[in-house]
Amino acid sequence: MFLLDYLQHRRDCRLKQAERARLVGSLTDYHGPLTAADKAILTEPIESLVASVHAGTTAPLSILRTYGKVALKAHARTNCLTEILLPSAEEWLARSGPEGGEINLRGPLAGIPVSLKDTIVVGGYDATVGYSSLSHRPAAEDGPMVRLLKDAGAVPYVKTNVPITLLSFESANDVWGRCANPHHGAYSPGGSTGGESALLALGGRIGVGSDVAGSVRVPAHFAGCYALRCSTGRWPKAGIATSMPGQEGVPSVYSPMARTLGDLAYFLRAVLGDMRPWEYDHSVHPIPWRREAEEAWSGRPRADAVRVGVLRTDGVVDPSPACLRALDAAADALRAQGCEVVDVTGTAPDLYEALRLAALLLNSDGCQMYESFRRPGERLDAGAAQMRRLAGLWAPLRYLYYLWVRYVRRDPVWAGLVRSWGPQSAFEQWKLVAQREAYRARWFAWWKEQGVDVILTPPNATPAVPHDGMRDAVSSCGYTFLFNLLDYSAGVLPVTKVDKELDKLPSTFNIKKLNGVARGAYKHYDAEKMHGLPVGVQVVGRRLEEEKVMGIMRRIDEGLKDKYQHLSLDDLD
Repeated sequence: MFLLDYLQHRRDCRLKQAERARLVGSLTDYHGPLTAADKAILTEPIESLVASVHAGTTAPLSILRTYGKVALKAHARTNCLTEILLPSAEEWLARSGPEGGEINLRGPLAGIPVSLKDTIVVGGYDATVGYSSLSHRPAAEDGPMVRLLKDAGAVPYVKTNVPITLLSFESANDVWGRCANPHHGAYSPGGSTGGESALLALGGRIGVGSDVAGSVRVPAHFAGCYALRCSTGRWPKAGIATSMPGQEGVPSVYSPMARTLGDLAYFLRAVLGDMRPWEYDHSVHPIPWRREAEEAWSGRPRADAVRVGVLRTDGVVDPSPACLRALDAAADALRAQGCEVVDVTGTAPDLYEALRLAALLLNSDGCQMYESFRRPGERLDAGAAQMRRLAGLWAPLRYLYYLWVRYVRRDPVWAGLVRSWGPQSAFEQWKLVAQREAYRARWFAWWKEQGVDVILTPPNATPAVPHDGMRDAVSSCGYTFLFNLLDYSAGVLPVTKVDKELDKLPSTFNIKKLNGVARGAYKHYDAEKMHGLPVGVQVVGRRLEEEKVMGIMRRIDEGLKDKYQHLSLDDLD
């Protein structure tokens, strides 16, 4: 049985990759250098691009072919694509027109290509989640999220790569292969929405991903694009596949990503403002996009004084010099715009407790659910493999391992994370949820006491990890995971790039003095090797404060003294 399952796994992976390669080779209209007309489409503001489709002066097919060309070039460089929807997208457009059809070309996203994380269900295509067992199972029809996008006029055109299990800041699996960072091929573009960030960094426009511990925010930080992690119930999530159905201890949310902040803002207004997503998905709150609040927090018209709290550490892994420099640059940009910026590090509720709680809640099944989809011999993400090994230990052995880490290695941080690792009973799960709610209440009270409007923090302790780096850095996720546990709105924007001179570790730095989680993160930090990798910052608001977060992100984006430089479109040719 093991051998037959393994052989079927290898056969399915070969078939999926061969199908993709054949399709890429057959798309003759999507190859060749970018023309002047292509570059005009790629740089035209999204509002005017939609208006030109409405007016009939720009053909949606020409937009699709431009972005399809970009996607195939990005894929050749990074392996960012899974399912390629371009032939179907052409058919959808052929059946559409001013009077209606498959795609509503009178909608607020008329003709705009939107890329989708591999997990999103599109009729006629697989949603493999990186598992070969889920391949060759095309969906019978579009899921509600895709139906909403088409009704808005958007054109789904590609799906993008993910890590198997969806629990990693890398994006690699046996079905589709490994996705690389477009800035440096030896590094990850992030995960689990890493294929999206790689495509957006290389010229894609708008994408949709998901986030359970930082899975849209960390890719934005690693690859240099924009993302907003919405609170639960703000963005639709019906019509998706997942590696952990039923997991609600730290709910996953679907959220938007974009190459530019302007595109991200427009997309949010279109989906949440114009499209009434609660009519497509019962889990969405009927809260339309509050444009006035977004404009006010961005300083248009001038808002009241904004108080920003800077959180400089997650209490487990201090930020690297590159991430600290980006944080300071963002804080300076806000000060220049008249914001009051204060340091809140050291006053927040125990941040390590949040990491411990979130980790136990997310994997309270002992990693059984995501393992249930994996075939014998199927490659597991390096970080997820470590989690599974610990969860599978006989409880007395795991306790002995805890004692060794705590009292021999003298590492209370790592010891505290592994002590209760493993399957939780229903009774234990209920207690964890009670602890989560008590922790959220403490943060609610603390935030009010601080009197801050938003918090500014790094998205991760380091820039992008090298391939398989999650074997060591799997638990270094506190800067994003914290806000999943709290269910706060959080956005990430690129600020700068690693500089091999400015971002070197000090001569006094000693990795041996760090706790086990921090050692895993810093094992791969090397400013010289990382030179040129993007570095972002994270803006956090409280629950359902997406408009406020977007407004403050705009203030930072416009106030930066040295503007972030995206990869040039010329680099694609």
